[in-house]
Amino acid sequence: MWLLTVTCSGDDWKRHGNEFKAIADKYQNTCISSKKMPDGKRFMEYHVEDVGDAEAFQDESLSLGGFSASFESL
Repeated sequence: MWLLTVTCSGDDWKRHGNEFKAIADKYQNTCISSKKMPDGKRFMEYHVEDVGDAEAFQDESLSLGGFSASFESL
């Protein structure tokens, strides 16, 4: 199992939030945390079973302007 962490600013979420949701829907995952910070920054964590899916999910997230993503083994 893998933990994927994705962050972005509030403005980037407004621009690309729908695209990100479509990306997240493409992969078998469980959202374990989704937080909006007081400054608008978004912080999301997902459990992903397959390392290939975790890597692809990360890569697609990184293709969105202002999004950062990383994954690690659990």
